[in-house]
Amino acid sequence: MHTSAHIGVTGLAVMGRNLARNLARHGYAVAIHNRTPQRTRDLATGCANEGTFVPVESAKEMVAALERPRRLIVMVQAGQATDDVIAEYTPLLEAGDVIVDGGNAHFADTRRREAALRQAGIHFLGAGISGGEEGALNGPSIMPGGSSHAYDLLAPVLNDIAATTPEGTPAVAHLGPDGAGHFVKMVHNGIEYADMQLIAEAYHLIRHTTGYEPQRIAEIFREWNRGRLNSYLVEITAEVLAHRDADTGLPFIDVIADTAEQKGTGRWTVQTALDLGVPVSGIAEAVFARSTSGHATLRAAGSALPGPAPTILGEDDAARFIGQVEQALYASKVIAYAQGIHQIQAASRTYAWNVDLAAVAAVWRAGCIIRASFLDRVRESYTARPDLPSLLADPGFACEIGTAQLPWRLVVSRATRDGVPVPAFAAALTHYDTLRTPRLPAALTQAQRDYFGAHTYRRNDRPGVYHTRWDSDRSEQPIT
Repeated sequence: MHTSAHIGVTGLAVMGRNLARNLARHGYAVAIHNRTPQRTRDLATGCANEGTFVPVESAKEMVAALERPRRLIVMVQAGQATDDVIAEYTPLLEAGDVIVDGGNAHFADTRRREAALRQAGIHFLGAGISGGEEGALNGPSIMPGGSSHAYDLLAPVLNDIAATTPEGTPAVAHLGPDGAGHFVKMVHNGIEYADMQLIAEAYHLIRHTTGYEPQRIAEIFREWNRGRLNSYLVEITAEVLAHRDADTGLPFIDVIADTAEQKGTGRWTVQTALDLGVPVSGIAEAVFARSTSGHATLRAAGSALPGPAPTILGEDDAARFIGQVEQALYASKVIAYAQGIHQIQAASRTYAWNVDLAAVAAVWRAGCIIRASFLDRVRESYTARPDLPSLLADPGFACEIGTAQLPWRLVVSRATRDGVPVPAFAAALTHYDTLRTPRLPAALTQAQRDYFGAHTYRRNDRPGVYHTRWDSDRSEQPIT
């Protein structure tokens, strides 16, 4: 087969298929391959009017079809399947060619793959792609990590197919070497978990406390989406709540089983945060909330436990409460984004990635699931102060959350009094209070550790590390 394609895509499930169509729509001749040949043929014939597709049936044919340096995008299941595809292509490719993993790979796998392929002279990009099937087709947010040279070979293509930010720039940026891109995408998904859980808690609180039907609550979310909570997730929440089930006529939300599934990126975010020693309590509670929703036996065992009787607010009190929920939701969302960005900061230092946090915020403003209008301000904050230790150290956000803290506390208090679970709201508020508390009870925790395990401690009044002889005269011994 003669060279005829600008770029290749292997793996034509929903995301791979739509990404290939996106490339073709932008004038690229796309070599396409799937382990099921019929899927390849279906795309080539069914979407022929969208551009040029070059169907191939093997890795050897794919490599022969691509112009040099070859650019191949892998869109298969993360894990062993990705390793298998890379192993199949590596002997066929030549020095200077580029493989792009566009799946939700674990960043540690991306680091391993990049290092191995570098030894073979093959460039590797781990590109986080967000936006779902619609984004893949019409413009996703793209978060690539890898060598600068590899990125330069792909940048024109990625710029063409990415979503467009409000000022007209593509929602794509080179975020650093090896696994930086997939790490940022992982944290994006962790924030997504938290954001979705917070929105769900806001809905649940309003419905429980006001007795409003979902269609009426949909109007509240539509109103919020016209203000500072403007975001893709708030927008689609209004659409979901307004929808009625065609078969039963009931609110659509009431016919869906209350079990939220997950594919693992949120869990990875929490596991990695634990490894880095970074607090992402809001994201963790969102992951645990999904886990709890799926434990039917556990929930059935707890269903008979006693709790407070529900109370319904009158119209005036309901309107006031809804305003308080808006404050709590906004403040908690800022906390979730702040925790995720802090995790990226910590990883960037650990792995020497030098991630530009302003660029991260810019990439997240379009195409991705967590796109939100306040990300413009996040970008501005980190542009002005690249070393900002926390989003909460930005005066503008600090002022807003300070204003929101009283209604936020009232919402969490009301939820606790009425027995409505709000794990993400409560975790976000606790994080806020932990950061602003001048002296934490961690001093007692460390003293206990020294007591039972001789783990030592530091003092406030002088340098050094110490241990108290708890089992004898309780004298203090300097260790260093």
